[in-house]
Amino acid sequence: MRLPLLLMLTTGLLAVSAQAQTVPADSAQVTAPPPPPLWRKSGKTGLGVNESLLSSNWRGGGVNTIGLNALANLKANRKLGVHSFDNESDFLFAFSETKGLGYRKGQDRLYLDTKYGRDISSDWNMFLSLNLLTQFAGGFKYDKDAAGNERAQQVSSFFAPAFITAAYGFEYHPNPTFRIRLAPFAPRLTVVNRAERFVEVLGDTPYGVNPGRTSRWEILAAQVLAEYDKTLSPTVSLKARYVLFANYSNFNTKEIDHRLDLGLTAKVGKYVNVAVNGIALYDFDQDAGVQYSQGLNIGIAYAFKNFVDEKK
Repeated sequence: MRLPLLLMLTTGLLAVSAQAQTVPADSAQVTAPPPPPLWRKSGKTGLGVNESLLSSNWRGGGVNTIGLNALANLKANRKLGVHSFDNESDFLFAFSETKGLGYRKGQDRLYLDTKYGRDISSDWNMFLSLNLLTQFAGGFKYDKDAAGNERAQQVSSFFAPAFITAAYGFEYHPNPTFRIRLAPFAPRLTVVNRAERFVEVLGDTPYGVNPGRTSRWEILAAQVLAEYDKTLSPTVSLKARYVLFANYSNFNTKEIDHRLDLGLTAKVGKYVNVAVNGIALYDFDQDAGVQYSQGLNIGIAYAFKNFVDEKK
């Protein structure tokens, strides 16, 4: 009787011991991280409203004003071996409505870019890109005529001008925050619908397009495009884009186009931010001087991405 009892006790102890050994092993298993997304998507958006409402007997001076600022930057990128596909859309629009002055546009930008790249080293690739730069709404120059009357003269409209550039060359990207494209071949199409309507303000060839024509081709041209997108601190980020365009037929310092877009964003709360945006532009076909615009946006903000930032 003692032998069967001993066998039963031994079997029971072995079973308990085996169970005790398997439980910690199961609980210690680490959940495998999800596979990286096929498309790395990210976006930053902001919307701000400013308003001033005064009673008719307000003695402090001023006028009723309402303004709107909106911006959005969206990206979708994919890496497949040595091949890469990068897409970006960048929107900016601001306007104000002031009593006695009416509607006034502030900043306006519509930028779309798509690029295919093939790696030739860890920091360099060959690329082919297509981008569009234009604006959403018409723009006007406000001044007075010879009789002293206020007037508004149109200088732009939706898709006029629109710059469409195809570029082929080499891209240097030493880290995730900086990249520069060097394109010795970058034909550009400038579209200006009914260029004659801008002649009075902009001269004989508005944006380089002859009156009576709708567009202008610049086939033999070069482009340099540099981007810097950096999170400076947990609450502050900086984005900059510089574009140089040179037509080989007019290859001189005076007629090389330059454009710099800057955006500095600081988060005040989870959904509140302060954004400062600036544009500096030199285009001899538009004006012999440097043009610039600056805007301040305080309002709600939303950002998203489906990946973790790389460190290099």
